[in-house]
Amino acid sequence: MNYQKIGFYPAEILIPQHTDMKKWSVVACDQYTSQPEYWARVREFVGEAPSTLKLMQPEAELTATNSAMINATMKEYLQNGIFRTLENSMIYIKRTLADGKIRQGLIGALDLECYDYRKGAISLCRATEGTVEDRLPPRIKIREGAPLEMPHIMVLIDDPAYTVIEALDERRQEFQKVYDFMLMELGGRIRGYAIKEEQCASIMEKLAALAGEAEKPLLYAVGDGNHSLATAKACYARIKEQLGDAALDHPARYCLVELVNVHSPALEFEPIHRIVFHAEGLLEQLKKAGLEEGTAHPQQIEVVQKGVRTTWSFGKETAKLAVGTLQNALDEYLAQSNAEIDYIHGSEVVEELSMQDNAIGFILPEMGKEELFPTVVSDGALPRKTFSMGHPHDKRFYLECRRIDD
Repeated sequence: MNYQKIGFYPAEILIPQHTDMKKWSVVACDQYTSQPEYWARVREFVGEAPSTLKLMQPEAELTATNSAMINATMKEYLQNGIFRTLENSMIYIKRTLADGKIRQGLIGALDLECYDYRKGAISLCRATEGTVEDRLPPRIKIREGAPLEMPHIMVLIDDPAYTVIEALDERRQEFQKVYDFMLMELGGRIRGYAIKEEQCASIMEKLAALAGEAEKPLLYAVGDGNHSLATAKACYARIKEQLGDAALDHPARYCLVELVNVHSPALEFEPIHRIVFHAEGLLEQLKKAGLEEGTAHPQQIEVVQKGVRTTWSFGKETAKLAVGTLQNALDEYLAQSNAEIDYIHGSEVVEELSMQDNAIGFILPEMGKEELFPTVVSDGALPRKTFSMGHPHDKRFYLECRRIDD
């Protein structure tokens, strides 16, 4: 099988053995950033047990990053036999979420040669939202000296007929179950089934069919963990500068990710709203940008002032989605004012914050899943904070590892 067309490979996957799996597996580092009590509770629960908590840095604590300690712990775990190796494998995942829905996924190695996070990229794998370069250095500092990586990255495929991942459930008796346990903190239950390389042919064929015959297809869209994937790309780029063509055989060329079908019923897209403080003259500028009160045009939003919501629409569209047209206009306004913007989950919070003087809220419509891939193709990476994929406790938990040193 020629994997070049699809850029997704079986890998040498490390999973812990003789370990309390509930203490081992913790949620992605970019969750609960404003809730230090969550991470304090997790640290108390984990205690001295081996855990992925000790192999990463919660984003809430990035200013106190101790990359040397993290990398030393990785080496200690490797030396002490914490892991066993699944050779040339993928892992089929069934995750039962807190609400009882089941989300299925597929762990494998994504070729970073096929990924570009820059706006306007035409690569096989693209970012769905803008990458903030300032967020990369602390992550790069950890990864550059790390012998291991752990995925919390969820990469989406557009498979409305459920031919790739969901189809594996009928075959799961052919695969070896390698873990089955309850995750901590409302994480639900996770089961993993190892798929040997010789069992992967049909997966590759179906991914190739999704790619189709387009010259520059979009096969993968990064749903969660874009900054972690961008970090892996940046580190690999530095290795290429040092090694030249020899870097093509370096393990850091690949990054372990979980593929998820964007059409999974358990995958929920929730809009992320905006609130602008000190918003003097904002509405007047938005009107100049084509925003009109009423529903005369397809791209509609709700404007909230003093808790009162009114419907407005854009007569001039500058992006495929209303959130993109709005964000373009807001960015122009923010660049020439002293206003501040915040991104909010939940319309009721926007209403509450809009009670402040000179505060204006913007409630965005839901984005249909079927819109994601066409929008990324049309507009490139979406504005930052366009949508969220479910609740924090439903995000990817760290579990599997892979060696990335030479």
